[in-house]
Amino acid sequence: MNRPAPLDRLTRLITFAARPHASYQAALFRIGLGGIAAAFLLREWPHRRLLWGDRSPWSAEMAARVIEEDHRFSVLLWSGGHWWFELVYHGAIVASVLLMLGWRTRATSVVFLVAVLSIESRNIYLGDAGDNAMRVMALYLAFTRCGAVWSLDARRRARARRQGKPVDDRAGVAMWQALGVLLLWVSDGFPHTAWAAVLWAFWAAYGVRYAAHRWAWGHRARDLLDAVTAMLHNCAMLVIAVQVCLIYGTAGWYKIQGALWQEGSGLHYALHLDYFMPWPALAGLLVHSMLVVFSLSYGTVIVQAAFPFLLGYRRLKNVLLAAMMLEHLAIGVVLGIPFLSAMMIVSDAIFLPTSFLVLVGAHCSRLARRVRRPAQVNQSVRKHPPSGIGHAARG
Repeated sequence: MNRPAPLDRLTRLITFAARPHASYQAALFRIGLGGIAAAFLLREWPHRRLLWGDRSPWSAEMAARVIEEDHRFSVLLWSGGHWWFELVYHGAIVASVLLMLGWRTRATSVVFLVAVLSIESRNIYLGDAGDNAMRVMALYLAFTRCGAVWSLDARRRARARRQGKPVDDRAGVAMWQALGVLLLWVSDGFPHTAWAAVLWAFWAAYGVRYAAHRWAWGHRARDLLDAVTAMLHNCAMLVIAVQVCLIYGTAGWYKIQGALWQEGSGLHYALHLDYFMPWPALAGLLVHSMLVVFSLSYGTVIVQAAFPFLLGYRRLKNVLLAAMMLEHLAIGVVLGIPFLSAMMIVSDAIFLPTSFLVLVGAHCSRLARRVRRPAQVNQSVRKHPPSGIGHAARG
């Protein structure tokens, strides 16, 4: 049997890397991240000014000091006015919804990143660690092609492909120009030039890619840019997977070193914290049985510590994914930290098999068509009623 030459293997590797992978996982991650952010901002809408706005006990001066030390940025500090805060906050909600729907995801993901960083950095002492995970994942998401499937962008590209034309995205061009003018206006507002350089790089890259798709249809430059963006997408998805493994690995190994988790009573004390007891009766029901507490404590440690090392075993990985998602669902309900649990469930979903996601997407499409069909039939009947009904009405 002839082995492939090293050059052939290198060519295959480059070809594999230049093709985007995990498109369905990236789309699911985009939908989940946008949905969680929108739900969180809507839940805190009545208290938004007290938490991050002009009525917050954490003053803008204290926030600016922390931002300077941690090399962050927040557009909320550019103005202390009430209307500026309202514009940024409601703009973050709009960006989250548009990201979830997949509308101009390349630009919307960057706007979402800026909005998440701005609100989270305004008061870093709020949240339940889910905001930290969202801040990190939002940065990685901006480098992915998360709108390749299950998005309004994908539907627009499919329509242009059927017509044999390049995608004529006038709304995207207008949005790109508006963001460029905004960046030019606010570049001095960034405390560190690194963040301004990153945003300018995003803006320039999107403009070059659109120009290649618009005026270099079928040209090698377009293929080269597609290969580069595919590699960035694959690297970003790999970094997201590594980040999730690090979260579980460090959590599991820290628990192993704790005496309470070693003796199997760590969950017992966690369920007795008043701050994490929204349902005292439910927590009391779990604590009542020491066998349940012992089993859940050891099971949590084993699953978290073993998760990064068992990803290569497909069947075992799927069982662990189901166990981790159920665990986070239980944590969100019992301990009352829903957004952290939802964030981890969405992060776990990037390891789901592609075949399973395709099957779920096809089932949702069939369900959506069934829902739309009666409405379309009723609308057609209203516009063109049968002749008998028309004669009866006139009679």
